Amino acid sequence: MPIFPLLPGRRLRSLCAALALSLTLALAGCASVPPPNDSMNLAQAKLQAARDAGAADYAPVDLGFAQDKFQQAQTAMAERKYAEAADLAEESRADAELASAKARLGAERAQIQRKVQENTRLRVLGEQVASQPQAQSAAPADASSSTLPDQNLPAPAGSAPLPPTDGGFQTVPDSTPPAAGGQPSDPTQQGGQP
Repeated sequence: MPIFPLLPGRRLRSLCAALALSLTLALAGCASVPPPNDSMNLAQAKLQAARDAGAADYAPVDLGFAQDKFQQAQTAMAERKYAEAADLAEESRADAELASAKARLGAERAQIQRKVQENTRLRVLGEQVASQPQAQSAAPADASSSTLPDQNLPAPAGSAPLPPTDGGFQTVPDSTPPAAGGQPSDPTQQGGQP
């Protein structure tokens, strides 16, 4: 007795079509997928860019995800599971880009915080300086203790000499000829300085 009874024509054709389709799908599934070298290289470059951007400090969790998925992709490549490796490499690249963006954001926030602190420090210093003249003007000032900076400074080279005030700095030496021995006749007027 035959194992398969004779099937009517229609059933036989549909069975043959189903068998051919399943054989085609099986062969297509076994077809080799090329190794995702470009995806792996891109994921590795993005991981390095994230590390360089400071992701270890500002986005360590996202960097860890990216590194784990990249290691899984390398394992899949070694096992010749190229489709899985390509998917994992793409996920690793996306996680590395996220970590890099978070690292840049964290670095910018830290820089803003440093500038805010510096501005606060300068503002306090400015307020201290501004309050000092008010305190000095409130207390009676001794006229002899205050110094005017332009009183004791030499005149610019092209300006006319000014007469000395209160024995201050003289800009041009006296025109009196020196006495015998090369010394000026007035010992207080040596070379224009008292």
